[in-house]
Amino acid sequence: MLVHALVAALSLATGQVRAESPRTSTASGQPVLPFPGQTQTYNIIQWDPNQLPRIYERTDQLPLTDEEVAKLAQAGFDEAQLVKMIEQRRCACDASADGLIRLKQAGVPKGVLDAVSTHALKPNRGLDLLVTLDFTGESRTAREAFLYFFVEDGELTRVFSANLPELLSRQNEHETMVDRSDILRARTVRRIQLAGQVPLKTYGTHRVMVAASANPTLTHPSQLTETERAKAQLYTFEYPRASLQSLCRLTAGYRRDAVLAYKWNFQGSRFECEWN
Repeated sequence: MLVHALVAALSLATGQVRAESPRTSTASGQPVLPFPGQTQTYNIIQWDPNQLPRIYERTDQLPLTDEEVAKLAQAGFDEAQLVKMIEQRRCACDASADGLIRLKQAGVPKGVLDAVSTHALKPNRGLDLLVTLDFTGESRTAREAFLYFFVEDGELTRVFSANLPELLSRQNEHETMVDRSDILRARTVRRIQLAGQVPLKTYGTHRVMVAASANPTLTHPSQLTETERAKAQLYTFEYPRASLQSLCRLTAGYRRDAVLAYKWNFQGSRFECEWN
């Protein structure tokens, strides 16, 4: 139940989440971060895990993709067959002008292009995020009392934050467990879950930075201290244009300092996504 720094690459249903180290320049000492300067800030402590949408259960036949439609057309499936498949299964396709042009260039017939335009899944406008915070030990205060995660979205950086003491003060809103992995001492673990939606307007590769800070007013990762930036974790993920499900999970772990009872130590995080 203890959450340690988990920074391994995570394989996903339709892409990869990669964990990286935040980069800094050696010439000026100033941080070189991949996040744009324009920001939008969100407070996640009002999120409710019960608001997370129902998990989509996979069926035997998932929606077709752009690549599958093009591949079937090139393999000799006739127009009527392809149109019927798309009507029955729908299509997690790029039905934008550029997407339809790419399908036409791949040899997809006009009638199939019409079916893609009609039956393609609605484009994603955001992803659902489940945040799980584990606190090991007995304390209600923290020096690095704020958890941040920064999400790159084109020319905008979206900033999400949580006030940890405020979360921990909610007596009935966390699950309490006992960690007995240490045979000499049992530890109390409190788990808090929050769920909400992260709006995203651009598709493709995105970066996420997870960091703990004592500063309650951060609006950009460049404002992290050198120590906070060194402990931060950077992930990348591929965001599809359309999918039946867009669910990501962020887990972060804290442990009370063995000497300073007032101090929570940020142990690390894990970030993973699933698309259907």
